[in-house]
Amino acid sequence: MVIEALVIAFAVGLGNFAASIAIGVAGIDARAKLRVALVFGAFETLMPIVGLLVGRKVAGAIGSDASWLGGSLLIATGLYAFFEARRDHGAQPDASIPTRRLLLVAAALSIDNLVIGFALGSSHVSIPLAVIAIGVVSIAMCVAGLELGERLGSRVERFAGEIGAVVLVLVGVAVMFGAP
Repeated sequence: MVIEALVIAFAVGLGNFAASIAIGVAGIDARAKLRVALVFGAFETLMPIVGLLVGRKVAGAIGSDASWLGGSLLIATGLYAFFEARRDHGAQPDASIPTRRLLLVAAALSIDNLVIGFALGSSHVSIPLAVIAIGVVSIAMCVAGLELGERLGSRVERFAGEIGAVVLVLVGVAVMFGAP
């Protein structure tokens, strides 16, 4: 039961890991890293609970469209960030991430977790255990992704904004086509 919860948590955390790398490449400060990890972790943890509470009726309506919706939002966010980075190419990079963009990315990454919540309701996994595992693993994977992104960012500083945006688009495509 614990292993199954950890496998679920790892699978849903991979999208956060990749998006965190993209954010980390842009170079954010320690306070912003904590914000990103907590917001991503909260969304990843709460969406399965919402899925459980909303029930199977909505599961049929959202179903496989959740991946398309989440992926589309990530692609749109990545494209927006890319064009913003190109527009501000000569400017000093901003070491923060706007709250609105952070919430949009977190929501897009976790929309498919609604469906996971529906599935948890019919599985033998302990729901409290799964929720705790998803939250803890998600936050840990975010922090690891942010750190990795920061290390990569110092090597590609000139194009960090564009690279981070492209990674978000790629994560969106992966979400749309069934990867984490």
